[in-house]
Amino acid sequence: MSHSTLSKDHHSRSKHVLDVALLFLRLGLTAFGGPAAHIAIMHDEVVKRRKWLDDQHFLDLLGAVQLIPGPNSTEMAIHTGYVRAGWRGLLAGGFCFLIPATIMVMAMAWAYVEYGSTPQINGILYGIKPVIIAIILQALWDLGRKALRTPLLLVTGVTVLVLYFGGFNEILLLFAGGLVVMLIRNYKNTGLTASKSWIGPMGLFCIPSVISTVPFSMSLLFLTFLKIGAVLYGSGYVLLAFLRADLVLRFEWLTDQQLLDAIAVGQVTPGPLFTSATFIGYILGGFWGGILATLGIFLPSFI
Repeated sequence: MSHSTLSKDHHSRSKHVLDVALLFLRLGLTAFGGPAAHIAIMHDEVVKRRKWLDDQHFLDLLGAVQLIPGPNSTEMAIHTGYVRAGWRGLLAGGFCFLIPATIMVMAMAWAYVEYGSTPQINGILYGIKPVIIAIILQALWDLGRKALRTPLLLVTGVTVLVLYFGGFNEILLLFAGGLVVMLIRNYKNTGLTASKSWIGPMGLFCIPSVISTVPFSMSLLFLTFLKIGAVLYGSGYVLLAFLRADLVLRFEWLTDQQLLDAIAVGQVTPGPLFTSATFIGYILGGFWGGILATLGIFLPSFI
C-alpha cells in the first residue's frame, strides 16, 4: 500500500472520529427527554440523515444494549461511535455525549451547595419535584403493565416489592426474582421438584439489608456507583431505587429530599439521567466526589 493511500485512510478515520465527536457533543448539549427520546434522536441522526447505519443494524445495536446493564442511550452513543470510527469513535461518542451534561450538573451542584438554602433555588426545586414524581409514577405504571403480563410475573413483582420495602437487599431481590421465574418456567427441563426450585431463591430473599450509618469515603463512593453501573437494568428511574437503598437507607449519607433533588437535576438537564450521580458525588465530596461518582457509574458501560 502506498504512502498516499495510508495517508488517505488515516485522514478518513480521523474525519469519522471528528464526525462522531461533533454529533454526540451536540446531542449531549441538546438531547432532553430521557433514553427513549435520546434513542429516537440518534436514529434520526445516524440512520436517516447521515446513513452511518441501516435500520436493521441500529435495531441490532439497540437489542444489544438492552441485554447489558447501564444507561441505554449512553451505550448507544458508545456503540454507534465504535461502529463508525473504531475504538477512538467508541471513546469519542461516549465522552462527548456525557461531558456537556456532567459540566451542567456539576455547576448546578455547586449552586445547590452554595445557595441551596435560598428561597430562589428552593422554589425552583420544589416546582420540579412534583413533575419528577408524576413522571416516575407514569413510567412505573406503563412499565408495570407491559412487564407483569402473567400471574407468575405479577406475583413475583409484588413479592419483590413488598420485600424491598421490608429492607431486603435490592440486588439479591433482583437476581432471586429472575431465578424464581426462570426455574418455574423451565420446570420440566430442570427436573427439579417444585419445593426444591424455590429453596435457593427464597434463601436469597431471607437475607435482609444491614441498615447502619457508614462513614463517608471517596473510595466507597466510587465503588458504590461502580456497583450500581454494573448491575442496574431498566430505565434511569430504576436508578432512584438503587440510590435510595445505598445512600439514604444503608449509608445514611443523603436525605430523601437531597436524592429527589439530584434526580430532578438529572431530569431537567440534557443527556443521560445517570448524571444524577455527578450531582450526588459533588454534594458529598466536592469536585472530585462528582468526578469519581460519574466515572464509577459510567465506567461499566464503556467496558
